[in-house]
Amino acid sequence: MTNTKSLDTPLKIAIPNKGRMSEKIYSLLSNAGLNFPSKDERTLQVSTKDGKHKLIFVRTADIPRFLEAGVADIGFTGFDIITELKADIEKIMDLDFGNCDMVVAVKEEDPYNSTKDLPQNINVATSFPNIAKEYLEKAGKSPKIIEVTGATEITPRLGLSDVVVDITSSGSTLKSNKLKIIDKILSSSAVVVARKGLNAELQKKVETLLVALKSVLEAREKKYLMANVPKEKLDDIRKFLPGFTAPTVMSMMGDDKNVVIHVVVDSDKVFDSVEKLKSLGGQGILIMTVDQMVR
Repeated sequence: MTNTKSLDTPLKIAIPNKGRMSEKIYSLLSNAGLNFPSKDERTLQVSTKDGKHKLIFVRTADIPRFLEAGVADIGFTGFDIITELKADIEKIMDLDFGNCDMVVAVKEEDPYNSTKDLPQNINVATSFPNIAKEYLEKAGKSPKIIEVTGATEITPRLGLSDVVVDITSSGSTLKSNKLKIIDKILSSSAVVVARKGLNAELQKKVETLLVALKSVLEAREKKYLMANVPKEKLDDIRKFLPGFTAPTVMSMMGDDKNVVIHVVVDSDKVFDSVEKLKSLGGQGILIMTVDQMVR
């Protein structure tokens, strides 16, 4: 007898094949509950043990094209990449890492302090030819675009370009090459993108995954705090420990004077919270990380 049971279609996820962004995304997905086997630099794709999700490792800049071609369903890349490629895909979530700016920079000794100060005809080295050309032409310039794939910041000193359009997170690499920033074109960070036309089954999987990712990202800003406190101090404690909703209070066996509180607090408020709890007689204070927090 033929088995007519339909197979579960895996959600195909494209992520960068190397670099810090790749490591962060792989960790984020793992913390969100996707159980992938271990990988190495030569791994091209892996699937979860239940077969519901598949990871595809490709160059960051190629991810939008993989989505457009239907090879992957969602992907993790940079906002700068999808802007440069003008890819026909949907941005569905911003992430809290991979932050950088795309800037216009010139040699420190050049007399230019903004894009409008630049000469009419300029040689521009960049890995983002479309963005650079559009931005400079809107500023009334006639740029000659010199596309490079790396070490953009060295090109003015070598005489290859007058101007660079590049991404930077701190500006230190530009400064070390004696360049100065004269304008910012856009801000970028890691984003989650999806191909258009996902069927209902895959769309549901995407929505479920986004909820899990958001819960992980939100949990990173929180800590789980437990403490034994005097029952008579609960009203005072509630004033500075509202937590996720309100502290959970549990009785202690054989102790009518003290209770145990459980509460989620912002990471940057843990130190002050602990000090206040101690001043109110709190003891046995435990601070734990939060893996996910689903509202």
